[in-house]
Amino acid sequence: MVTIVVRDNNVEQAIRVLKKKMQRDGSFRELKLRRYYEKPSERKVRKKEECIRRARKTQRKRLHAEGF
Repeated sequence: MVTIVVRDNNVEQAIRVLKKKMQRDGSFRELKLRRYYEKPSERKVRKKEECIRRARKTQRKRLHAEGF
């Protein structure tokens, strides 16, 4: 459970902090995915594509850090 402290009745700042924490937590992404039913085969394909995308991204970062 995410808790946010509202200071000096500054609700706008508390909402910004809440959104940032939910973004990092992955709550928005999960809500978007759960909006519609996803068949198990589609879920499997999506997860595989995400894994490939993540691996390519880390490889690009590693090559950039090494100077290639």
